[in-house]
Amino acid sequence: MAAIPEKYLDLLQQQKKAFAHIATVQPDGSPQVTPVWFDYVDGKIRVNTAKGRVKARNMKQGAPVALSIMDPDNAYRYVQVRGKVTRETEDGARAHIDTLSHKYLGKDYPWAKPEDVRILFEIEPAAAQGMG
Repeated sequence: MAAIPEKYLDLLQQQKKAFAHIATVQPDGSPQVTPVWFDYVDGKIRVNTAKGRVKARNMKQGAPVALSIMDPDNAYRYVQVRGKVTRETEDGARAHIDTLSHKYLGKDYPWAKPEDVRILFEIEPAAAQGMG
């Protein structure tokens, strides 16, 4: 597991409302990019989505991903992280989306639908570098 350079760790902290753009690989090999909420726990980046969405279909365990996380206070400062999905689970995923929503919106996830099946993904960084 690669360490995130210390000078960019603030971008991953709970108090910084930085969005990540996550790149996944489609079955045909083409890239797919989506902005996502995330958190950083025990050296892993965690993202959440609903079952059936494109990124959920692309992010199976072992799948390669890349994230670009831009500083919301300085668009010329960012960190790029490349890694693999190391865990995919529905356990705790509904609570996790509420935790992320509190980080970004200050309240429980407002777009929850009873029929949605939430999935929590953990990504282990393999390489990281930044600018700014």
